[in-house]
Amino acid sequence: MSTQSADAPAAGTPAAPPVKCVVWDLDNTLWSGVLLEDAEVTVRPGMAEAVRELDARGVLQSVASRNDPATATARLERAGLAGYFLVPRIGWGAKSESVRRIAADLNLGLDAFLFVDDDPFEREEVSGALPAVRTAEITGPHDVAALLARADLTPAVVTGDGARRRLMYQAEQRRSAAEEDFAGTPQEFLAGLGMRLAVRRAGPGDLARAEELTVRTHQLNATGYTYSHDELDALRSSDRHVLLVVDLADRFGDYGTVGLVLLEGDAPAGRETCWTLKLLLVSCRVMARGIGAVLLGHVITRSRERGVRLRGEFVPTDRNRMMLVSYRFAGFALAEERADGVAVYEYRAAPGAAAVPAVPDHLTMTSHL
Repeated sequence: MSTQSADAPAAGTPAAPPVKCVVWDLDNTLWSGVLLEDAEVTVRPGMAEAVRELDARGVLQSVASRNDPATATARLERAGLAGYFLVPRIGWGAKSESVRRIAADLNLGLDAFLFVDDDPFEREEVSGALPAVRTAEITGPHDVAALLARADLTPAVVTGDGARRRLMYQAEQRRSAAEEDFAGTPQEFLAGLGMRLAVRRAGPGDLARAEELTVRTHQLNATGYTYSHDELDALRSSDRHVLLVVDLADRFGDYGTVGLVLLEGDAPAGRETCWTLKLLLVSCRVMARGIGAVLLGHVITRSRERGVRLRGEFVPTDRNRMMLVSYRFAGFALAEERADGVAVYEYRAAPGAAAVPAVPDHLTMTSHL
């Protein structure tokens, strides 16, 4: 049975994976009373603060409640909480189905969810239908405190992107709705987004997100290399390496940090004659925006401006062939196949070749490379 109290796991038990989304019941959970039966319901003491605290930690939140949608939404708005809940499911169906649909809408696995309800029947119904979903009970202030103390709701580090996670999801919902309603071509839609790309040197506050990107990004990672926080910090400080992070925003909002570039020089900065791309990756979330090609083209342009050769390492995985195609289309040719399985490609512009294509008109770029 997956029903748990709001307490953190007991000592000695394996650490549970982080909860990425908390789904709240409303009646007698988020607020005291039953909305359609009582003259007035009030948000439980500490609950509004708990919702805001989880949001600040980067934990997404939603609602699964048996209620009249308009009435419940109006009450959440009056409490100043409606904006914290993504894709709420308020109606009369089974709560397990509501949680299932929330997971599909957010594109998250069921094992990333925690369902909170005062009613043991509802918790059992969700656990029985969705065994991967964790559950917790809220009956009073002590349960609220215990919930916030859970290890699976307490990230070791909250990145800037993590603290803005809800806002980025909401921006993506607006973006997707606009694209679905758009009558023109995909290129025309891109042209109207007002995309802004910023390529900048990684700072100490970027390292947690950079580490996360190396671990989570597979299709658009040329080498599949992963780096720890400490390794990235050492590379950031090295005079033979340049570690860049890539941020993206548009008229709908912020995508956050979506890319990472690691260049290694054959000599300290200012004396190098060759750059090697040790890592070039772009989040799969922005794959359709063409950011990978833009980023690679930008690195090529900078290398030509500085008169240094440019090489790129490639390690084939079962998912990153797209990055090899990007190298080849950009003018890279195989230069070396090492015994450790790394293929090294070198940019070789044909004699008299034109400059690498400029950044597309629909994209504005700033760079510190």
